[in-house]
Amino acid sequence: MKPLFLIQNPELFQGEKYLNTNKEYFEGWYFKNTNHQEGISFIPGIHINDKTKKAFIQIITNQSSYYINYDIEDCEFKATPFSVRIGNNTFSKQGIHIAIQEETQNLKISGDIQYSNSKNIHTNFIQPNIMGPFSYFSFMECNHAILSMQNKVEGFMQVNNHKIDFENDVGYIEKDWGCSFPKSYIWCQGNQFKKTNASFMISIADVPLKLFDFRGIICVLKIKDKEFKFTTYHCAEIVKYEVDKNGLDITLKKGIEELNVKTENHEGIRLAAPVKGRMEKDIFESISANITVTLKRRNEIIFSDTSTNCGLEIVLE
Repeated sequence: MKPLFLIQNPELFQGEKYLNTNKEYFEGWYFKNTNHQEGISFIPGIHINDKTKKAFIQIITNQSSYYINYDIEDCEFKATPFSVRIGNNTFSKQGIHIAIQEETQNLKISGDIQYSNSKNIHTNFIQPNIMGPFSYFSFMECNHAILSMQNKVEGFMQVNNHKIDFENDVGYIEKDWGCSFPKSYIWCQGNQFKKTNASFMISIADVPLKLFDFRGIICVLKIKDKEFKFTTYHCAEIVKYEVDKNGLDITLKKGIEELNVKTENHEGIRLAAPVKGRMEKDIFESISANITVTLKRRNEIIFSDTSTNCGLEIVLE
């Protein structure tokens, strides 16, 4: 079993025991920031295998992505208060500071973003995060945690000659850790709905266990302070799963409630994902997709809205 303190505080660095080994491991945080026109996401993390121990920062904008390597000695992880420092860049639930100049990629990014009014999912001892009881299993290939479903974003990022301003805008924070990303999965997230103050996240992935594999579901729709979860451990089932590289149309059912999510076609930007501790798998993510979410109870629509500036990854086997 994992140490209880780390399970209940998933934002903290989980991989201390791997730093002095060559065991396959990765850990990465995901900070997404969007205004009404565009966005920028940062993924600070580490990866370890039998040949390499490295830190990295990935950056994705509406138009491009970047991957910057760092020595793992350039990392610092703090618990109280939580923060991650890689090089001259700092990430926390209160905000981020970026100072990157990478000549080989003709990249210069600098700026400060402040976070406030964070809203996250409801948790308890049995469900310490979105993975629920699976959070206690130490042998999971990939662990996932939501750190902020929605938070206020203020500040700016200067990307080369382009400035991205944030004023009373929205952000989202999550993380992953383990040895590999799932071999196939979908992930999408949105918190800029047109009519409603709502936040949404869904991931459906092939999950390998020691004796068998299964398709795991984690999904949450948060409407103001009300929360609707559709997950494997809540006995949610997939009743429609139409997915290809261009988009998805998925329906989940749990008891008397049914949730559908559809995406419009949107081309993704290349990112690197971990396979056995190596950042060697190409995936494609958009941070400017549109998604439409519809929630029904006993076939009566209780929520239907479209979010812009959504994160979307579709990884097929």
